[in-house]
Amino acid sequence: MLGVFSSSIVSPPDELVAAGSRTPSPKTKAVDLVNRFLQSSNSAVSVHVGDCAQLAFTHEKESPLQPRSFAVKDEIFCLFQGALVNLGSLKQQYGLAKSANEVVLVIEAYKALRDRAPYPPSHVVGHLEGSFAFVVFDKSTSTLFVASDQFGKVPLYWGITADGYVAFANDAELLKGSCGKSLASFPQGCFFSTAVGELRSFENPKNKITAIPAADEEIWGATFKVEGTSSSCSQRVEYLCLLRWWCFQSISKG
Repeated sequence: MLGVFSSSIVSPPDELVAAGSRTPSPKTKAVDLVNRFLQSSNSAVSVHVGDCAQLAFTHEKESPLQPRSFAVKDEIFCLFQGALVNLGSLKQQYGLAKSANEVVLVIEAYKALRDRAPYPPSHVVGHLEGSFAFVVFDKSTSTLFVASDQFGKVPLYWGITADGYVAFANDAELLKGSCGKSLASFPQGCFFSTAVGELRSFENPKNKITAIPAADEEIWGATFKVEGTSSSCSQRVEYLCLLRWWCFQSISKG
């Protein structure tokens, strides 16, 4: 799945801008990134949302345990990958039909958060149990909301294209070709919201998130970490990042 958003929607993270400037590398424009994604699969679908956003996805090479889905409701667009183990109870909580799937649930949860929720975004995302990564774009308010599960079971990356668009995708190789070193693994257990204005941990919402410059030989320019987590946890994050990269290398070679 892929989502690209102009600087009028989201300001490129300073840490990724700095990473790209520190180690200059080839980049392409957002339109080239989307076209490359569409050309990579005959089943790929793309949706333009005004002039500032574009979403695309495909079911090709999809894991049956982590299916991808896309939905639109009331000008809220959502890309979702993964599976929620507590989907049944959440459907009851939000008053959804038994046939509703994860992507519909996330849209409803976002609407509740936007319109009437008395609690912070971390509380809403924290109630999602299972493997997931999603990108929500609310056209009516030009709000972007992105999150990844607390164990990083579904890979998610973000980067900056040559023309300043912020891109999110589940494929590191895809973004690497367009974002160069302005690329990072989206931190697990975190969400990014333009309404909030920053990246935050939904597991530890009061803890600050910092970006650590990566070594030159790594594929990304920075690693985001939640302050206050144990060293063992930090090592686990690094291990999962490397494991994600190895898995995608294996898939691309296969």
